[in-house]
Amino acid sequence: MTSSAPIGFAAERDQFIPVRKADLLDALIEHGSLGSEAERAEFRQICRVLAAIYHYQYFERLERLRHDYFYFDPELDPHAHFDNAALEAAYADLVESFTTVLKSANFVEMPHVEIEKAHRQRKAMRVKVVVALDDFREVRFFYRGQHHEMIQTQRWLGLRNDSHEVTVHNDVILFAATKPADDIASQREKKLLARRRIRPGSVLIKYFRNVAGTDLNALFPNVRVVMSLLDSLTLGVPAIVGAIPILINLASTVTILFLVIGFYLGIADAVEHDELKRAFAAMSGLAALIGFVMRQWLRYQRQSLRYQKELTDNIYFRNVNNNVGIFDYMIGEAEEQECKEAFLAYYFLRTAKTAMTEAQLEDRIEQWLKETFAVEIEFEVADALAKLDRFGLLCRDGERLFVPPPEETIARLDRIWGDFFRYAKVPA
Repeated sequence: MTSSAPIGFAAERDQFIPVRKADLLDALIEHGSLGSEAERAEFRQICRVLAAIYHYQYFERLERLRHDYFYFDPELDPHAHFDNAALEAAYADLVESFTTVLKSANFVEMPHVEIEKAHRQRKAMRVKVVVALDDFREVRFFYRGQHHEMIQTQRWLGLRNDSHEVTVHNDVILFAATKPADDIASQREKKLLARRRIRPGSVLIKYFRNVAGTDLNALFPNVRVVMSLLDSLTLGVPAIVGAIPILINLASTVTILFLVIGFYLGIADAVEHDELKRAFAAMSGLAALIGFVMRQWLRYQRQSLRYQKELTDNIYFRNVNNNVGIFDYMIGEAEEQECKEAFLAYYFLRTAKTAMTEAQLEDRIEQWLKETFAVEIEFEVADALAKLDRFGLLCRDGERLFVPPPEETIARLDRIWGDFFRYAKVPA
């Protein structure tokens, strides 16, 4: 048994906080820095209003995503037509809103160069797959969270097992935009889209979970399973060896076969009895050749189907959601991440015995998450402080940071919430 280094992307600390918002809030309350019940109640009220504000703001983003995606939904009537200018504007808005929400949910985009590099070192799947990026207008991958797993691969026809450590991405989202119909010149691409019932110009969005970095190419909508060199030799060499004797025997009798055929068609004058016997032998050889070819073709198809099943089994059960159904999940994740970052920043600034700097706050939060939940992340302290500052909840004294008292904080958040539904009164 051998071992290899992890295969995947460069190891980086995640910014994603893999703790439920309710569990995080309970842990902060139980941390003990808020001494009285009144202080704990005030903190819960602050968090409740913050969560309500984020929920309202992200609802608008959800509506915008749904509106922009309407033009690119694969389930849309294929005969629907829209103005090209409107489509381009909607596509630009969709990409901008989509990437912004994913960033808020702590997703990171993967470069195609890294995907290809990892796939060339694949160990998790024995099948060989090919992908044509030219079939798409744009393809982008985003991931969040990763861990390492040990996998077993068979070698020497299963006589030897190798152990490999691979990088597995916890959450993966694929954004694949197909070309508009006017931009598709290849008949192959058109037939492929028609066979898979994909409307030209549509955008496919898929969400997967626990995908090895070496298997990302298998997530493409146009992925094809092809035979490896070993499989080609395994099927091809026996086919050639078996076909040679049949072809040699057939070559010596094929002229007689044509002579007999010509006699029955009235082209030849006469056929001797021995020639007729040899013609029947040639026909038997030809039937054997056809049967041999069919048998080899069926072996090829069986091997291809076996690999296709392996690919499907590896990917199908990792697919969590698709297309417009992903938006609710994305918005919910982004909203929750924003809330957790704001909760942590406010709490530790509020309970600090002395005003902290930005670096001290980051270290304090990361240490608390590690001690409380055994989670090691890179806390986005600048982003968290920007959230508090946007709501008027951050005060600075040089590099020192602090937040206003709970009563003033609740009052400010209450004004922000009230402004969402404040309308000018129309006189009677």
